[in-house]
Amino acid sequence: MKKLLNTLFVSTQGAYLCHEGESVLVRIENETKLRVPIHMLGGIVCFGQVLCSQPLMGLCGEKGVLISYLSERGQFLARVHGPVSGNVLLRREQYRRADRPEFALKIARNVVAGKVANCRTVLQRSLRDHAGKEGDGDIEAAVLRLERLIKELDSPPSIEVLRGMEGDAANTYFGVFNHLITAQKDRFFFHARSRRPPLDNINALLSFIYTLLVHDATSALESVGLDPQVGFLHAERPGRPSLALDLIEEFRPFLADRLALSLVNLRQLQGKDFEKSESGAINMNDAARKELLTAYQKRKQEEIAHPFLGESVSIGLLFHIQALLMARHLRGDLDAYPPFIWK
Repeated sequence: MKKLLNTLFVSTQGAYLCHEGESVLVRIENETKLRVPIHMLGGIVCFGQVLCSQPLMGLCGEKGVLISYLSERGQFLARVHGPVSGNVLLRREQYRRADRPEFALKIARNVVAGKVANCRTVLQRSLRDHAGKEGDGDIEAAVLRLERLIKELDSPPSIEVLRGMEGDAANTYFGVFNHLITAQKDRFFFHARSRRPPLDNINALLSFIYTLLVHDATSALESVGLDPQVGFLHAERPGRPSLALDLIEEFRPFLADRLALSLVNLRQLQGKDFEKSESGAINMNDAARKELLTAYQKRKQEEIAHPFLGESVSIGLLFHIQALLMARHLRGDLDAYPPFIWK
């Protein structure tokens, strides 16, 4: 499990990845810049013009190391993985549950409850850490609204109604998100969520981190034998990792949003790190991406008490733990899927 703490991010354009024995080599202009034992890796993420040798792909497939290809700006392109692992009976049960609305609704409801609870905690932490700032009244009202929504989540009548409630919670949360930005307000502001393309610096930052979450969630789900494409909350579409998108919902506010706010409020990223393309999309430059990736890896090394297990674990292991809990529920070992709820 420890290897899931480590993802190798390669963003240097023209880099070539190969292997020597049981080690992954990163070569730039025929010079080896990095050597990492493959047993230390849970995944490799390549940004832009980064090449992997075919033998390395084979080794990664054999060792269960997921390779993801993203554009230089962080848009997902493709992934390479080895044979599907795990028990086929588990995946068949996953498909059966996904096809039965009453079962899918129970799992989706817990996923949404975890997300909304964590959104509320992010806002409560902001009120505690930055008391007396402008917008406190709006944040307090949003906290109360999210608390009411959590109670209403006890018995949603259908998955469609549940999705509407999730959308309501997201609108409430993001409606006050701009108040959580306490520095560099002239360059970092939030009016609404924009995805394809991101139209401001904060949205570009959030979209990039969410892509990293999807990679880690996909890797964790495949490692326990679940199909990342078949989810319960997100509708199925060709090429869409619906279950991975389900899994990251509870991590968006706790991990992604807090990381983005920290990078901005502590001025680790600045306005000059972002640039607008001809299409109007906002992108981060190379230096900013490297700063973000370093901060993301450091955050994954931090310890946190898992609310269900009652043990201290590294944040980087949470994806794997939640995937295991999902698998245990589908096998019938747990009565319900316990989402990660940040205290």
